[in-house]
Amino acid sequence: MLKRLVLMAFLLFASTNAGAEGYGDVYYNPAEPGWGVFLVQSDVTQFAAFFIYGPDGKPTWYTAQLTEDANGNFNGPLYAITGTYFANPWQGYNIAAVGTASFQPTDAYHATLRYALTGGPSVVKPIERQTLTPYQLAGNYSGSMSGTVSGCTDPIDNDAHFRGRYNLTVTQTADTASALTFTFVDNEHTGIVCTGTGPMAHFGTRYKLNGQFSCTGQGLNPAPTPATIDSYHTTGQGIEGRLTTTTVDGCKLSLRFAAVINN
Repeated sequence: MLKRLVLMAFLLFASTNAGAEGYGDVYYNPAEPGWGVFLVQSDVTQFAAFFIYGPDGKPTWYTAQLTEDANGNFNGPLYAITGTYFANPWQGYNIAAVGTASFQPTDAYHATLRYALTGGPSVVKPIERQTLTPYQLAGNYSGSMSGTVSGCTDPIDNDAHFRGRYNLTVTQTADTASALTFTFVDNEHTGIVCTGTGPMAHFGTRYKLNGQFSCTGQGLNPAPTPATIDSYHTTGQGIEGRLTTTTVDGCKLSLRFAAVINN
């Protein structure tokens, strides 16, 4: 019993406090392969490392420390770094502030990169997460879901603080499609089974699923409706994502889910 309570508390915490999007990844411009940016995010701060080239065509090393603003963009100083030749004994490095940089997300997968050197050029580039290898999503999980249900034809169905626990089965077709079946097990939603299925697009460490969603049980209309699962990805312990759809009853669902793998 204690283990179950601890697990439930962890899953609810993970689901309800994961509101901030994580942008850490490798980014590039598909039309301009050969340069890019590494982003490591810590809460509302990002460390950015650029792999770009100077006017002589040689690699140039820039970094930036970016902080999130009220609009969800990340801004901060740009630094140029030089250091000891790697084959020599370490003799230190030099760092100098040389301008400003900004990472401006347009969604969970794309952004606009801006950087400007003091007294030098300014650069504005569209970038996106760079995909390296496929991820294994399929498996059996246990987890929780939280979010909002609004706009229902029958107002009694609205829920500004939806919470639910479920067993989750995920199947995957190569790197192109997935199906998620949520079988709810909490007292309020026992008997409800919901399925989201459709093709996926892969961006770096994230997937975007555009497909259909439907639920059965408790007098629900099982007709499928268009749905999106954003930021669908594996974690160190399992899987998580964000589901949005509008049901045939007019209910707008905006739900985050997180689950741990059942070994």
